[in-house]
Amino acid sequence: MKRRLFEAVRRAQADKRPVALVTDLGTGLQTLVHADAQEGDVALEEEFLPQVREAMRLDRSGIVEFYDGRFFITVLNPPLRLILVGAVHIAQSLAPMAVLAGYDVTVVDPRRAFASDARFPDIALNHDWPDEALAALKPDARTAVVALTHDPKLDDPALVAALAGPSFYVGALGSRRTHAQRRERLAAAGIDDSAFARIHGPVGLDLGAVTPAEIALSILAQMVQVLRGGPKVGT
Repeated sequence: MKRRLFEAVRRAQADKRPVALVTDLGTGLQTLVHADAQEGDVALEEEFLPQVREAMRLDRSGIVEFYDGRFFITVLNPPLRLILVGAVHIAQSLAPMAVLAGYDVTVVDPRRAFASDARFPDIALNHDWPDEALAALKPDARTAVVALTHDPKLDDPALVAALAGPSFYVGALGSRRTHAQRRERLAAAGIDDSAFARIHGPVGLDLGAVTPAEIALSILAQMVQVLRGGPKVGT
């Protein structure tokens, strides 16, 4: 890899921006593909870029063919992250499930009695207020944010902060009635209908979940569905 491409990859990783390095296996020429641009030895044809971006979306490196050429796509995505607001029972199940699915997980809750190492072993904890925590954590397009406390004082600031950024998934626990009341509160906070529509609420796929672990499973399943572009089989 040429130095200028190496430095471009380093900058992208430092900024947590997804990129893919495309190597022409016939010529050795390389092109770095960003979300909305490309740079390198040669410009890739526009008809080829959807294959590259699909590989990035799926986190799937490998060989692809385009016309008479063969290319290796090396996907260099930043880590998936999950920010859980509320150190509740559902979070106790969801956090380790998400770790197994490849997420870096942070639990945000200023209530230290809830957000403790004993209840969340090996999980990063943040005891700031949610809006301050999200400002520091800077959710990006590879980040999911889920509000679980049922307490508007904690959930609402987290949702407002999450909606201000590019998080691929924003979810909030609560019934349809609770979600309607949330809509009124967030509207008063300046969140318009299009932004509010990004919130998955009631959170999770409709699996008929009852227990905290089952609800956690439904949330993680919906996160995967949104991330990977799977068919919408539930709400």
